[in-house]
Amino acid sequence: MPKISAPTIAAHRAQTRERILAAVAELARTQGIDEISMTDVAAGAGITRTALYNYFPDKAALLLAFAEQGTAGFVERYRAALLGGASPAERLSSFVRFQLEALAEHPHPAAAELGASLGPDAYQKLADHVEPMQRLLVEVLQNGVEEGAFDPVPAEPTARLVLAMISAQRVPIQQGQTALDEAHRLVTSFTLRALGAAEEAGGGERAARGRA
Repeated sequence: MPKISAPTIAAHRAQTRERILAAVAELARTQGIDEISMTDVAAGAGITRTALYNYFPDKAALLLAFAEQGTAGFVERYRAALLGGASPAERLSSFVRFQLEALAEHPHPAAAELGASLGPDAYQKLADHVEPMQRLLVEVLQNGVEEGAFDPVPAEPTARLVLAMISAQRVPIQQGQTALDEAHRLVTSFTLRALGAAEEAGGGERAARGRA
């Protein structure tokens, strides 16, 4: 059983929690979200089942924390990395890029899969947690319309459609069927055409990669 060394009890708990969520990620990849058991997670994290319950009282709480980990900090990362003075097309491209990178780096299951495992109450908590990402995309779309770069569109339903296209790339990216750059190009090009916007060669890539 792996040991966790930390200078304080709080640090030890934080390390253990990270180990637990890493175990969930590995199990989600290898056996699917519905097949994950608390016993398997405890074994993967190198702790006892009793200790696991000290962190998460049930599977729903565990999966909710797992999903939240994948979305934490997205809005801050996006705003921090986006180049100043970026065009609406570049802002949209950056949003798509960051979302796809999250799928590649943190292979979390789709919301529908989590919904089946979480139950309605926990699933609503998950929906509330990811809502800021949708609000950010709505803001990107609204700004594009106001600046005359995008055709007038209903921002909220359009944002849902864009997020659905991004989510559809999850399995192809994680299974190596589609490269991240290819998925980014596909979703961004399709969306910009639908919005009546001209693509800006290289602009989206610059904005998405503009990390100081």
